[in-house]
Amino acid sequence: MTDPHTTSPAPREAAGASPGHVSVVIVGAGFAGLGTAIRLLREGHRDLLVLERADEVGGTWRDNAYPGCACDVPSRLYSFSFAPNPAWSRRFAPQEEIDRYLKHCVGRYGLAPHLRLGCELRRATWDAERLRWELDTSAGPLSAGLLVMAQGPLSEPAVPALPGLAGFTGEAFHSAGWRHDLDLSAKRVGVIGTGASAVQFVPHLQGTARQVTVFQRTPSWIAPRRDRPVPAWQHRLFQLSPTAQRLARGWEYLAREATLPALLGNRAMSELGRREALAHLHRQVEDPELRSKLTPDYALGCKRVLLSDDYYPALVQPNVRVVTDPIASIGPDTVLTTPRGGTPAASAGTAHPVDVLVFGTGFRVTDASYAKHVIGGDGRSLDEVWQGSPQAHLGTTVAGFPNLFLMAGPNTGVGHTSLIHMIESQINYLLSTLRLMRSRGLGSVDVRAEAQHAYNAELQERMAPTVWAAGGCSGWYQDRTGRVTTIWPASTWRFRRRTRAIDPDEYVLTAPRVAPDRSGSDGPVRAGVGEAQPGS
Repeated sequence: MTDPHTTSPAPREAAGASPGHVSVVIVGAGFAGLGTAIRLLREGHRDLLVLERADEVGGTWRDNAYPGCACDVPSRLYSFSFAPNPAWSRRFAPQEEIDRYLKHCVGRYGLAPHLRLGCELRRATWDAERLRWELDTSAGPLSAGLLVMAQGPLSEPAVPALPGLAGFTGEAFHSAGWRHDLDLSAKRVGVIGTGASAVQFVPHLQGTARQVTVFQRTPSWIAPRRDRPVPAWQHRLFQLSPTAQRLARGWEYLAREATLPALLGNRAMSELGRREALAHLHRQVEDPELRSKLTPDYALGCKRVLLSDDYYPALVQPNVRVVTDPIASIGPDTVLTTPRGGTPAASAGTAHPVDVLVFGTGFRVTDASYAKHVIGGDGRSLDEVWQGSPQAHLGTTVAGFPNLFLMAGPNTGVGHTSLIHMIESQINYLLSTLRLMRSRGLGSVDVRAEAQHAYNAELQERMAPTVWAAGGCSGWYQDRTGRVTTIWPASTWRFRRRTRAIDPDEYVLTAPRVAPDRSGSDGPVRAGVGEAQPGS
């Protein structure tokens, strides 16, 4: 593979007429969408289109360009298995390199003609008569035989509805929309949220802003990052020997999988990780009061364990304050907090002056808005069916929504390794489904409700002893009902094995109605429902 650092961005497809009907439409041009499109093309599926609402590909790695943004999964694992990158500059790749890597893949695999950039999906409705999805997009109507939702779980920023926020007179933005044009050198910056993004950008703010006030609701477990440059000899080795790179990737994969028992309920391993994180905190924060604020009261791994070597050192600097009192409201140039357990009355609060607000409050994962705009066979949306608790079969298909595939769907997240492994497993499942449909002449596949229910019941039973369900915290791993519907509670190789091939018995298989055409020859008529085939 050539060095992606030297690859120019993918060209935007020229504007043109709507293509009308497409066999496969993919929504989203990040890792999931591009990976799906590449694998489809490599298997000979040329009639496909990727819709992307932005003007460039890249997904979360295009949008999250805040200072210090980098992957928290080792670079060796953070690429497509079929397109390894021998040129990562660091053990944990920075955002700009990952973004360039994805653009490189677009050029390498000839995706540009299949991209429709600046095109947003507004509504998707299943047409049971024609066995296809009717799509309303910002570029006009479109229909698809199969619809793949690959917009990713980290595509919609979550900003809390704080009282008074609309009246704030300074600049306010989410980390996914970083204002690089702002000069913060004389500003008092308030940071709301202390998750994975904030841990990366707070050290930058400490070094540039006049004052930084970090408003922390819940502290995170933070382990040493141990980032380092990748030596030149390793670049040369991987370029000359793809086998050596595959072996290095395999070793990294096994090393990450070896940490999983700590999250699945192994107390001894969890205690080892906890001690390492506490030792890291004690080494970098001497002040006992601040250290107490930064010590979590829940089990390690209940929320995502963060990696950083410079977050704690930033917090001990004289121009940084950590505030743990709850936020009551936002004033024109202040953040008002109230003592924990106290009254929210303004007279009881403390006003913290700020000129700029930065939200590091994560994303809408379990309540993504796309679910309101995907309408199934019975006229209900995904949002109405899920009722706040997303569920799917193998995180990929949903009963009542034929020919719909969710990439990085419910319970496919991982807290210890690369999500790309899970995405590629789902792509395998999609390809297996397409082979089944082609071999049997099917017009649609719809997972049986009983199969989906049995799978999710098993999944939640497996989830019960894990740290995500029993670790004593609440966060974005859980939906609004309290169920953990984000994380896969087992080894990723188990998911790969279960998604290797579709089980026809788990699906209602429907063939298009066959009727003679007007020319007298017999052929399938795609617009029309035939009888459901048996699951065999």
